[in-house]
Amino acid sequence: MAGGLASCTLSDEAKLRAANRASTNAWRKAGAILRNTEAPRLADQIFSVLDFGAKSDGVFDNTHVFARAIATCYEAGGGRVLVPAGNFFTGPIHLLSNVNLHLEEGAQLLFSTKPADYLPPVFTRWEGMELMGYSPLVYAYKQQNVALTGKGILNGQANEMTWWPWKGGDKWAKPGFATQAKARAQLEADVEKNRPVSERIYAENSQLRPAFVQFYKCKNILIENITITNAPFWLLHPVMSENVIIRGVTCASLGPNSDGCDPESCKNVVIENCYFDTGDDCIAIKSGRNADGRRIATPSKNIVIRGCKMRSGHGGVVIGSEISGGARNIFAENCEMSSPDLERGLRIKTNSVRGGLIENIYFRNIHIGDVQTAVVIDFNYEEGDSGINTPHVRNVEVRNLHCKNAKQVFNVRGYERSPISNLHLLGATFEKAEDIGVIEHVDDFIAKEVLVQGKPFSI
Repeated sequence: MAGGLASCTLSDEAKLRAANRASTNAWRKAGAILRNTEAPRLADQIFSVLDFGAKSDGVFDNTHVFARAIATCYEAGGGRVLVPAGNFFTGPIHLLSNVNLHLEEGAQLLFSTKPADYLPPVFTRWEGMELMGYSPLVYAYKQQNVALTGKGILNGQANEMTWWPWKGGDKWAKPGFATQAKARAQLEADVEKNRPVSERIYAENSQLRPAFVQFYKCKNILIENITITNAPFWLLHPVMSENVIIRGVTCASLGPNSDGCDPESCKNVVIENCYFDTGDDCIAIKSGRNADGRRIATPSKNIVIRGCKMRSGHGGVVIGSEISGGARNIFAENCEMSSPDLERGLRIKTNSVRGGLIENIYFRNIHIGDVQTAVVIDFNYEEGDSGINTPHVRNVEVRNLHCKNAKQVFNVRGYERSPISNLHLLGATFEKAEDIGVIEHVDDFIAKEVLVQGKPFSI
């Protein structure tokens, strides 16, 4: 423990009162976000895909059938495109304004694993960088009032022999499969050179896997009750979108980079009552990577996460690392997370290559069972302090946190030149902990009513 730390003493009571006032005002803002983020209002008319020739044998290619049903619904003023029970094989699905793609219970969309089916390339974002790439499996661009609902399953059918080997590395590489390494490095170089996005064509033979569900520059979005599994890459990825509700969704995919829900450069987002069992971060707030994030300069803001459950994953509720555009006014409450395979509970990850301002982050009523590290704010992620874009993190509060078993309690590391500012830990219990961990380069740190293995925490 080192670097500009201050515990809460009697002389700090004024600071504590100020922190409590700020917290009360912040959570009022969260309430306003909840009230003002409304689901899209769509027409009642129904368009069954069966009426357009859909077949549920799991073999017939329904791609064009779904496209016709969606187009007809759109042209009629909107409504519900109904997918009944059955197994429907399909390629990419592109949604249009005022359309709700609704999967009845027992319905399963089986997505093609042939990369060529996701061409021609579309305007998309991959790990925080804009490009012309493979179409996401479910995609909407510059649409409004769009929904993806129902108790059905979206199955990307990705596995150790399809999509996932493109990740490469010791765990995922397979003989005979190319990997993403070359294309990823070239895309990063294009971003740093500010090459026009129209010229960043990374589709055929690029090995940059598509997101599962991506709504790009859309407004008024509802994703509700569906189950998403076996994803090629990130599962739910709204980008530069506004008024987004994600409710009652199950994200279950243990492949590489299987982030559950990654709102990127979005505002007014509600994620509630969802379940995550993922191969990467369960929820990760993002806003662009490196030069692209700074060029677009659109932070993620006004996001409320509540009532969610997390199991396996690199992190439960995460901010970063593609956070160059910044993040502010992020709230998470009444969430539960636990798994021997859960690496981190609450996590902010950045570095001096990413940069960005992260501020006004509030967690409360968080219950963690088993986790490797409970609370992480790390300025040394991946490239570490090797850039010129110093990150800034301020006004982070964790209130009423209960953790049963952590291998490490803290990994909190700012920079000496850019300390984490106003970190408040108020009412936290860590029942078992093998190691306290590290807290360094933090200004205005308040720890009040914090117990570690039954003993008051002190610095």
